Parts: sequence; C-alpha cells; structure tokens
Amino acid sequence: MSASIKSTPSINSTSDSESQKKTRRILRKLDAHLLPSFAFLWLANFIDRSNIGNARIAGLEHDTKLIGNQFNVVLVVFYVAYLSVELPSNVLLQKLKPNRWIPMTVIAWGTVTTLTSLVQNFKGVIVVRIFLGLCEGGILPSMMVYLSTLYKREELQFRVAIFYTAASLAGAFGGLLATGIQKMDGIGGLAGWRWIFILEGLATIIAGIAVAFILPESLAKAHFLTEEERIFAVRRYHMDDVTLNSPASPELGTPEEKVDKEIRVGNLDLAGAIHRERVEDFEWREIIRGFADPQSWLLGFSYCGLLVGLNSYSLFLPTIISGLGYSGPQAQLHTVPPYVPAAILTLIIAFLADRLKLRGPFVLMVLPLAMIGYIIAICAKANSTRYVAVFFMAAGVYPSGPCFLAILANNTSGRYKKATSIAIQIAIANSAGFIAPFAYTPDQAPKYIRGHIISLAFVCFTWTLVACNVVYCWWENKARADGRRQSNIDKYNALFDSRKTKAPIGDRHPDFKFVL
Repeated sequence: MSASIKSTPSINSTSDSESQKKTRRILRKLDAHLLPSFAFLWLANFIDRSNIGNARIAGLEHDTKLIGNQFNVVLVVFYVAYLSVELPSNVLLQKLKPNRWIPMTVIAWGTVTTLTSLVQNFKGVIVVRIFLGLCEGGILPSMMVYLSTLYKREELQFRVAIFYTAASLAGAFGGLLATGIQKMDGIGGLAGWRWIFILEGLATIIAGIAVAFILPESLAKAHFLTEEERIFAVRRYHMDDVTLNSPASPELGTPEEKVDKEIRVGNLDLAGAIHRERVEDFEWREIIRGFADPQSWLLGFSYCGLLVGLNSYSLFLPTIISGLGYSGPQAQLHTVPPYVPAAILTLIIAFLADRLKLRGPFVLMVLPLAMIGYIIAICAKANSTRYVAVFFMAAGVYPSGPCFLAILANNTSGRYKKATSIAIQIAIANSAGFIAPFAYTPDQAPKYIRGHIISLAFVCFTWTLVACNVVYCWWENKARADGRRQSNIDKYNALFDSRKTKAPIGDRHPDFKFVL
C-alpha cells in the first residue's frame, strides 16, 4: 500500500486566470468576514487583559489597598489560570463547532471583565483575575487552529498579522480609551477605573454575541460564499494537503483526484464531505505526536522569551511613562505613539513573510530592534532618550509575534497534532506571565534598569532558539528532499494496517516540507 503523491491532470480544470479570479474573490470574502471579527476580538482580549495597567494609574491600586508587590501577584495569578486551559480548549474546539466555542469564550471573559468593577480588596482582585485567565486562555490557540483550516499555508501569516496588529493598537487604543473613561470618575458614585472595566467588558460581550452570527463553521458551510465558491474553496484548500493522501482511501487516488471526484458530482454536500473527512476521531497517539515534535518546544520557549518583553511592555508601559515625569491623562496619552510604527511594521513583515514563504528569518531580522531599544533604555541619561527606546522595543517584539503563531500552524498537519502543538507552544510562551510581572517592580522606578536587563536577556534567548529552529527545519527539509524520510510511509502504513491509528499521515509524509 503506497501513500506517495503523483501529479494528475484536473478532471474539472479551469484556466489559470479564471482560477485566480475565483481565489481572489473567495479570499476577499473570507477576509471581510473573518479578519475584522478576529481583529476586534484580539483587540478586546488584549485590552481586557492589560487594562489593569491603565486602571492601576487611575486609582485601582489605591482603592483596593494593594501594597508592595501585590499588584505583581495579581498579574501572575492570571497566567496560572490562563496556561491551564489552552490544551483542553483546543481539544474541545475539535469536538465543538469553532463558530460556537470561540464566541462562548469571548462572552465569558467579557462578563468577568465587567465584574472586575466590583472588587474591593486584594482577594477580590485575585479571584476575578483567576477567572479572567480561565476564560481567556483558550482564545488564541483556538483562533490559530481555526484560521489554519480556512487559509492555505502561504496565506496565513498576513491574516494573523492583521488581527495581531490589534494587540499593538490595543496599547494605543487602550490608553486613549482609558483616558476618556477616567473622566467619568464619580458618575454613579463609581471611580473612573471601575468604569474602565464596566464599559470595556460590556463591549467585549457585545462583540462575542456579534461574531457568533459571522464566523462560519467551515469552508464548506460558509454562508457568505455561493455554492460554486464553497466547492472551489474546499478544493483549493485541500489541493496542496498531503494529508489527503492516506491509505485509508487509496482507491480514490491522488488528493486532486479525490477532490475532483466530489466536484464532478456537483453536489455541495459531497464537497462538504471532503471537509468532514478531515475532522479526525480523537486519538491519544496524535496528542503524543504533538508533545514529541521538537518545534513545539523550540518555538514554545522562544516565544516565551519574546512574550517576557511583550507582556512586560504592555503591562508596564503606562508605569514606565509615569516614571518619565508624566502623570494622569498625560501619562495615558504618551503610551499611544510607540504602538503606531510597530503596527505598520508588523503588517509589512507579515506580507513579505507570506510572499517569500519564510517565518523564522524575519524574526532574526527584526528582533535586534528590540535589543537596541533595551540597550538604549539601560544606558540613557535623559527621559526623552528613554522614550525613544520604547519605540524600538515595540518595533522589535510586535512584528515577531505573527511569525511565531504562523510557524507551527504551517509546520504541523493532522487536526489533533496541530491543536496539541499550537497549544503547547502558546502554553509555554504564556509562562512568560510568571516572569514579566516581576521584571518591573516599584523599587526600580523611575529607570527600571533591572527590568530592561531581564527583557533584553530573554529577547536574546528568543533570537538564539529561533535560529536553532530555522536550522532544524532546513535540515529536515534537506533530509526529505534527499529521500531519507521515505521510511515514514512504511511506518505509517504499518500503524494504519494494524488499526493503531486512523489519523492522516500528516506532517510525517516525506512530501510535507517545513516553512523555515
């Protein structure tokens, strides 16, 4: 039994120009429905996670009587809860419909954010932050797995960057929003920081309800595509998927033949069956494959290093700005400008990364900008120089993020394998939440030298591990090109024939090439 791929002419071929027109039309519709929704959700996620930094300088710390490092502890417990739900969430995503699971989690964390306005003391803040972490933890892994089922590999990073840029804008928008809401201080007998949580939480709840009506369950059931477009969309997505070539159905032929046979019948339900074929039964073997993938760990720990810088930046930028001599609304407003060039650079890098089909090398190019920023901040003598440094920090860490999120989505195949690998990566990465809150402590004000040194060390650590992952992918691709991974097919066939697995061969196939 063979799982090798061969090229065959399309049974239902169309001209290249017609195919390109259909592709552009489908991508425009997908982008129009998905990207604004995901951008707003990620914007809400980042604001609801980091608005405690804005609330801090608006009076939360004083009103809840937080002392010493209690604010830092509050930040840490969020990540304890956050990390505990990422893998279970991705497994549930495979069991439940993503267009239901994602809105449910959004509504849940919006509710918790709103309830944060009721806290009166340290214990109350701890409780709501734990529940916020439990509700928010699964959103990013779920979004990444979901998007990877709708876009081809070379289309993914730019789309990720569009919603990820919302994280950059969250810092800017969050500062502006907090400045405006803070002026509601005293309305209804509530402090301004309480209104920050109430209004931002309610906005998130409304967003969760709205996207429930927008997100499609799958390409085959995308309500905004015509019947012809849905068939074409399913076909184009699966055409370059070597996991279709499974001994589970060798009589159907090559991936192209399998899809074309469905299209030839002209029945949308059968085209949908191709999509449903890819929804696997749960297997522990696939979960183990995710844990055993070296990239899960290399990219997990390297992303962790990046997030130490990114999380500490977003959580403590208002505090750092206050340390430069600004206070109140002026401090909030000065948090806005550094995010703007970071957002623009994030989109430029993502566009080039998709066009050139590269990920890691772009991280290696832009991350030194963050290193420069931290070095400037450490050595600076004047506040104006320190303010310039935060621009460099943002320009280095934010554009790198979508590269990390796209690599594993590109380099894993098989639903549960992909879900596991992405969840591991993001879980390890978010352990940065245990480090970042203690990088910038009050005793370091106003220069925060130790915090900058810690962030710089982790950014250098990230650069090194990304370089290792690039080398690993290059080495593995060369081995596959040289024919040294052909035995993977025999090993897989043995597992399939002995009924130890029903999952597709996935990224084990020697024709599956890793994106650097």
